[in-house]
Amino acid sequence: MNISFSRKLIAASTIALAAVAIVPTTAAAAAPTAVSASHAAGNKALTPSETLASTPWKTTSARDAQGDRVALDDPAVSNFVGWAYFKADGTFTMYNLDNSPKMHGDWSVPADGSSRWIAAKDANGNVLFQRVVPIVELNKNVFTYRVFPNAADQTVYYDIVHTKTNHVEPGTDGRGPGANGHGTTGNGDYHFNNGNAR
Repeated sequence: MNISFSRKLIAASTIALAAVAIVPTTAAAAAPTAVSASHAAGNKALTPSETLASTPWKTTSARDAQGDRVALDDPAVSNFVGWAYFKADGTFTMYNLDNSPKMHGDWSVPADGSSRWIAAKDANGNVLFQRVVPIVELNKNVFTYRVFPNAADQTVYYDIVHTKTNHVEPGTDGRGPGANGHGTTGNGDYHFNNGNAR
């Protein structure tokens, strides 16, 4: 066989194989980029304020400074127990677990998510009191803040744990933030509250 012909055959085969190998690799490399971009766009990170306003919350537990559970009817924490609805417009409403009205007013969370401020108001819009509490944990499933019975003694405190719920806001006829029952069941460290049950 002619050596020149063999070299041309080998060279042509090498070019053909290289072309076949490059096309799928380039296409395959491009596909994940498109998927990643659309995946990233669908999972935009929420700010702390958006996270708090993203779901209704139910108080599900409380812990003392030693990490021990405190009953929700204990006088040290019972005032902080209920359903909470933080709206994106900066207003909130809260209810007791029996759905009776508790308070309403304005709220905010700074960009760093370090604390939550509320101003409770009466029916005429007058401020009854204001409260700032440090946020211990805030994500799409858990919202925990800390209360100090005596502001001068930071060694005694209670962590009030709220978990995501689909409880419809009382008086909204199913049009409140939890009306559509969005969310999934939880696992691990939080409890998902299904429906309007206590």
